[in-house]
Amino acid sequence: MNLRPLQLLSLALALFVLHGCSNLAYYSQSINGHLNLVSSAKPVDRLLKQPSQPTAVRQQLELARDIRAFATERLALPDNRSYRSYVDTGREYVTWAVFAAPELSLNVRTWCFPVVGCVPYRGYFSRDAAQAFADGLRAEGLDVYVGGVPAYSTLGWFNDPLLNTMFLRGETYLASVVFHELSHQRVYVQNDTRYNEAFAVAVEQIGTTEWLLERAEPEALAHYQASHSREEDFLALIAQTRNALQRIYGSEAGDSEKRAAKAAAIEDLRARYERTKADRWNGYDGYDQWFNEPINNAKLATVAVYNDLVPAFLRLFEICGSDFERFYGAVERIGKQDIGNRAHILATTNRCG
Repeated sequence: MNLRPLQLLSLALALFVLHGCSNLAYYSQSINGHLNLVSSAKPVDRLLKQPSQPTAVRQQLELARDIRAFATERLALPDNRSYRSYVDTGREYVTWAVFAAPELSLNVRTWCFPVVGCVPYRGYFSRDAAQAFADGLRAEGLDVYVGGVPAYSTLGWFNDPLLNTMFLRGETYLASVVFHELSHQRVYVQNDTRYNEAFAVAVEQIGTTEWLLERAEPEALAHYQASHSREEDFLALIAQTRNALQRIYGSEAGDSEKRAAKAAAIEDLRARYERTKADRWNGYDGYDQWFNEPINNAKLATVAVYNDLVPAFLRLFEICGSDFERFYGAVERIGKQDIGNRAHILATTNRCG
């Protein structure tokens, strides 16, 4: 199981010393939540040797093993023990992330922690605990969004297991999420979630496409490409609304006028989504839940955090000759630049080394 208890204890003590009692409950649930997972994880190879293993589970684990090998052999992602064990959490999500932003601003709130630095969310292994924290933020007058998370990375500090939550959305999704989470172990820049997540999304997209090509599954590849095309349309819808809200919040109008304009912009977003469904997606309704639930600054910010820089990373991969090792080196090099200039350098560089 490789619990590494001394490392856990050292981390817990460091968190206590650095942040004191006020956040001890939060850190305790994080450590205990992860400890409960890894203590329940069983090696995939051992599970596959069990004659009693149901056929469906066996097929999923064999697929996961192949994906894990592909990640190392073809994508140059870390060759370690992460995603080589499995645990069934018994639920749809492993954690819940809480995001918050001011009522009249798109500047998402951040929280700072040892090792990972400052990030625009707080994660909880309990949905009730996440909602309780979110309620406190709402009481401060903030826009708040709580989203379920099917997987997470400990950045190589621990051997992250495969989770049942990673299998619930199909084979292609499983490959995507393994590639994404392993990317965080390959390159991680403190205090820049936009950079880290967009990099991981880029590797996820490149890797998933190569995985499907390797498997010679044209139907699955076509489905993935169609899904990606819809995702680009979705991101364009969100970007247009965020731009409109930026203008609204930066205007000299009073707060009541800004609130009314904000509500109108969000309703316009929903209307444009319905037109996109009808005109471009042949009625595809996979985003309905996102649009039917409340939309606010925090929810819109999560989309930007994960996706704004993805095109620049894809461009950099091409500049690097589609060579993963050179690409990762370039990502690390740019990641060492000043955070205020990093996105600009990424978007404008014409060299890989």
